[in-house]
Amino acid sequence: MSQSATTYDEVPGARPDIAASWRRASLAGVEHTGPFVRLVPRDIDHNSSLLVGAGPVLDQLETSLTGTGFSTILGDRECRIVRRWDDDARTRDSLDALNIREGASMLEDTIGTNALGTVFETRHPVLIHGSEHFVETLRRFSCYGHPIRHPLTRRIEGVLDISALVATASPLLPPIIARAVHDIEQRLLGGSRISEKSLLAAFQEASGHCRGAVLAIGEDVVMSNQAASDLLSPSDIALLRVLAEDPPTRGGSALRLTLETGRSADVTVTPVPGARRGVLLKVVEHATGPHLTPAAISSSGHPRASAPTLVSGPPGSGRSTRARALAALPTKVLRAATALLEGEVAWARDFESAMKRTVGSVVVDGIDLLSDELLDLVIEGVDRRPRPQVILTSGPVDSLTGRAVTLAGTATVREELAPLGSRRNEIPDLATSMIRDVAANDSVHLTPGALHALAAHDWPGNLRELKAVIGHAVSRRSCGGIALTDLPEGYRLTTPARQLTALDRAERDAIVVALRAAGGNKVQAARELGVSRTTLYARIRQLRIEQY
Repeated sequence: MSQSATTYDEVPGARPDIAASWRRASLAGVEHTGPFVRLVPRDIDHNSSLLVGAGPVLDQLETSLTGTGFSTILGDRECRIVRRWDDDARTRDSLDALNIREGASMLEDTIGTNALGTVFETRHPVLIHGSEHFVETLRRFSCYGHPIRHPLTRRIEGVLDISALVATASPLLPPIIARAVHDIEQRLLGGSRISEKSLLAAFQEASGHCRGAVLAIGEDVVMSNQAASDLLSPSDIALLRVLAEDPPTRGGSALRLTLETGRSADVTVTPVPGARRGVLLKVVEHATGPHLTPAAISSSGHPRASAPTLVSGPPGSGRSTRARALAALPTKVLRAATALLEGEVAWARDFESAMKRTVGSVVVDGIDLLSDELLDLVIEGVDRRPRPQVILTSGPVDSLTGRAVTLAGTATVREELAPLGSRRNEIPDLATSMIRDVAANDSVHLTPGALHALAAHDWPGNLRELKAVIGHAVSRRSCGGIALTDLPEGYRLTTPARQLTALDRAERDAIVVALRAAGGNKVQAARELGVSRTTLYARIRQLRIEQY
């Protein structure tokens, strides 16, 4: 086969599955040469039902393969490598050079035709021999991939791959792997029965003692009583599934959730012993929605004009949007950036004019960016009576300095916005609002799977990042439901990432700087950081460094 070919259609005798896979890889923009920077490893769950069920089977299989030069790769339901074993140094070095290691995605749109990603597309076993691989570096291998299906749900839980150098490939590869897959599936069935029995027992007991909304959520099952079905929408349940992914270490912890209806509810999350990733949730709705704390609300529903309101938080957390939502009409918004671009004299004139009104609101957006002279002007303005309602926005309060601290001190009503990653309960409303702003068709909406993935993301870029992701998804789905595959590849993970500590963030920043300085060369970056390449790869995976 020609090494320069980009499609497989012209090759005589090409198998349909392989030809179709090459077309998909070409359309996805995959290159024939590696390594592939998109194969950035991510953290994996070593306690997943797949790894627990497959572990003993693979231990036995790998023992029997010792000395053969074969290698095995186990991929999960997202086509990410969760276990890799190789018995040959050449194989190990080749896979490492391509970044094919634990946590890396093996989807076709990442690395082309391969025995994991192509199985996910075709949903049946696939043998890929030598030059049938899309990537040139993989053409020295002969690989066989077999889907692992849950015996009850028939859903694909993963893929098991066995590979060998073309010269040593054996026709016995398919039956060897087929037997191992059968054994893994039986272990999944046994584990599920025990886990689901424990979850069902906990749900039945809770439902019998509670007349309110009760849910039980496990790896592959959601149980709810009638009260929960009446109260919760599919979006609410998707968000509860995110909470179930990271349950409290001690039972009975209560969390505040904003439902799709706009009403708030307290959710009690209790882990279920004996049920893998199983939790019991009790949902109690409140009579009123969320409110400002401390409360200082007038009969009209807006903060009283006797003192300013301060909305603070990190950039992109929605300070401006929240301030406008609190403002009484008519609203005049004065942005600090305008003073920098158009001059302080014009800004001061606009502020004085706005403060002459006795109704409505004046929003001063970004007090931490104003000069001392303009801050003094605003401080003087808020002391006047009568005047309109004044709402201020700023960065985090503990980051304010100088006269900005004085102005912030005049606000007796404060609302500190946390980073979006810690406000997952707000993501459904925020995402829905953004879709309405950019979608031309009113039918566009998020499916529960896509919403689950969005709620699981960390959102270091806050609302700006969410808006960019929604824009991307809407550009791919002009009508109907936005599915998980409509999201950018890096946003399809449905397990919440762990929160980084201050030390983790500092280490992450140092690694990103080193990688950028080295032009993405990890060997050079590791040398600059004074660590081994293995250590650097591990930290990149653990800290989820995907872009640099």
